[in-house]
This record gives sequence, C-alpha cells and structure tokens, in this order.
Amino acid sequence: MSNRVVITGMGAITPIGLSVAEFWDSLVAGRGGMGPITRFDASKLDVRFAAEVKGFAASEYMEPKEVKRTDLFVQFAMAASRQAVAQAGVDGKVDPHRYGVIIGSGIGGISTLEAQHTILMEKGPSRVSPFFVPMMIIDMASGRISMEFGAKGSNFASVSACASGAHAIGESFRLIRDGELDVIITGGSEAPITPLSMAGFASMKAISARNEDPQRASRPFDRDRDGFVMAEGAGVLVLESHRHAKARGAEILAEMVGYGSTADAYHITAPAPGGDGAARAMDLALRSAGLRPEDVDYINAHGTSTPLNDKFETMAIHTVFGDRAKEIGVSSTKSMTGHLLGAAGGVELIACVQTVRTGAIPPTINYDNPDPECDLDYVPNQMRRAQVRCALSNSLGFGGHNVSLVVRRFEESPA
Repeated sequence: MSNRVVITGMGAITPIGLSVAEFWDSLVAGRGGMGPITRFDASKLDVRFAAEVKGFAASEYMEPKEVKRTDLFVQFAMAASRQAVAQAGVDGKVDPHRYGVIIGSGIGGISTLEAQHTILMEKGPSRVSPFFVPMMIIDMASGRISMEFGAKGSNFASVSACASGAHAIGESFRLIRDGELDVIITGGSEAPITPLSMAGFASMKAISARNEDPQRASRPFDRDRDGFVMAEGAGVLVLESHRHAKARGAEILAEMVGYGSTADAYHITAPAPGGDGAARAMDLALRSAGLRPEDVDYINAHGTSTPLNDKFETMAIHTVFGDRAKEIGVSSTKSMTGHLLGAAGGVELIACVQTVRTGAIPPTINYDNPDPECDLDYVPNQMRRAQVRCALSNSLGFGGHNVSLVVRRFEESPA
C-alpha cells in the first residue's frame, strides 16, 4: 500500500523575494525581478541584464567560515532549506535514517569554476583552492544540507538541466510514497549569473537580448518573445508521509499526488515537435495521481519565453487536455522571476502550492501581443481568483528532459 505524501514546509530565495511570503506577494502583484547585471562588469557581453537575487546575506543562514567555503548555489539551497525546515517544524522529530535530502541543480558551482580557473592561469596550480572541488560539485548542496539537519537517509543531486529541481521533487515523492523514507528536504538551487554562463547562453541565442528594457524582456507566449531571462535562487520543500506528519501534529500545506518523467530523445536543446515528451510527462503525472484531465484547475507552465518552448508546450497541453485546454488557467511565473534553470521546478511548485491554498492564480506578465500558435488562457498581466483544487507544474530541460508534478489542496479524506 502506497503512502500519501504531503508538503509541510517551503523555503524560497528568488529575484522577487527572499522568503515564500515575499516571493508570493510579488507574484500576485505582477512584479518582475529583472535589471542590469550588478555582480560583475557585463559591459562586454551581448546580454547585460538578468534576474539577480538582491539583498541576500548568506551569513544569516551559515557560519562565516562556511560561507567562504561554499558556492553561491549551495548558500541559496541552505537558506531555502532552513526556511522550509523551520516552517515544517520537523527538526529533531524524525528518525535520521528515514530522513533524506535531494536537491537538483543544472550547473552547480560555475562561479567557483571560473574564479579558480582564473587563479590557475594567472598564479599557477599551487594557488588553486583545496576547497575548489567540494565547492563546485553539484551534489554538495544535498550533502551540506544533510550535515546541517542530521538527515542520514537517501541523499543525492539530480541533474537534468532545467528539469533538475522537478526531478528531485518527483524522486522524493516516490521514495516517500513507496515507504522508504518519512521526510525529505527537496527542490532545486542555481547560481548561473556569471560571465562565462551568460556568454554561453547568449551565443546559443537562448536568452533575450532586450538590454534596453529588462523588465519587459521575459514575455512567455507573447508573439514578440525572444528568449528567457537568466535568473538565480532556490526553491525547497519538505515532503513528508501523511502518517508521519499527522502523528506529530504538523500543519499540512498541500498534498503531492502526481509525478511524470519522460525524454524527447530528439535534440540537445530543441523540444520535440508537437511537445510529444511534455505531453507524455503530463499524462503520466495525471495517471500516477489517479486524476483525469478535467480535475486540473491550473497549470504552471515551463513557459520560458523562447519561441519553440512556448509553442510546443501549448501543443502538448492541447494534446493532454483536449477541448478543455482553453478553459484552464495557464501561467508562466518566469515572466516575473526569470528562468532559474535547475531551481525553477522547486520555485514553481511552491507557486502551485500557494495557488491551491489561496485560490490566487499568478499572472503571465508582459503578455501584450497574442501569438496565434499560443492560444490558451495565459492569465494575462493580472492575478485571477478561482477555485483551484489541483495544480500541475511543468519543467522541461535541454537534453529533452520533461517532468510534470501535481499538487492538490489537502483534504483529510479526498473525494
């Protein structure tokens, strides 16, 4: 018999807020977090803006010595995890051997890699930091979080580009549903705003080049979209078996009910024509949840603001939901956050949880000119109130990785 899986804690470090409350306030208000890059001199880059996390102080969450020995993506993950665990109130109340951590990241410590490579070239190999490797490798967010909270169960990182965080959450869902663990800290973290990373994504024409108007650059499903806006941050959730949460009297924020994962097997960066892989991921997620397409009230789209993604994701939603596709509210919160790559799945599932809890559907901002090939209800420019019992979140990554997650408003005895 499978376990019900519930969400009891959430933490967010994003370009539009340093907590779930701030993040959510910005989403429903339609506030974007884009602006000129301030972290380094970007004057020689083709794209000179991004969605940076502003006002973040890692020292509020970690000892100063540890701050110096960790990459920014680990600091984001640690901060979001501390928030999530504090809300869950689970610390000290779980068998450490049934307590896991799975955090995804697409790129990991690329700023550390760039900095240490510069030292190697300018000062020689003897000056490369002994902390270089443990600062950079992608599994270190999961590793350090497990040390912080004494979680001795399953521990690893998922790496599937922009689906990394969603994969982490989906695999966590499976481990709890199947009874292997009671509690897992899971989600995604990313810190990709570096000179090399920006140059690489700009060279492949994946990111918007609207240097003159950053706040309006991320425009998912709009006819004039020209790419995504690079962003950073972390979104982390505490997943827990219903039995375990109920036994300790935890507040339950929502129930996680579905997970689907597929591959396009088509192209290194382009989605499969027609959105075949994304459609199959959504279908699998609904089947695993025991839900029908008509049960879904809201879709948080991957919605990157790239020409192909938005077109083919729209086609995939048509495939799965048929005639009802145009009746479902579909929004892309990347219009406000930018694209957090491997952290997107965590941050966007938090948006879904907040939607089923509050009945507020966040908008797709900068939606000015409809694209005939994107013909769904994208909740344009203004938050909408609605009855939302079930929400679905899509994450689609370079390499053809597709993940869909489904959450439902928590009811002790669901119909």
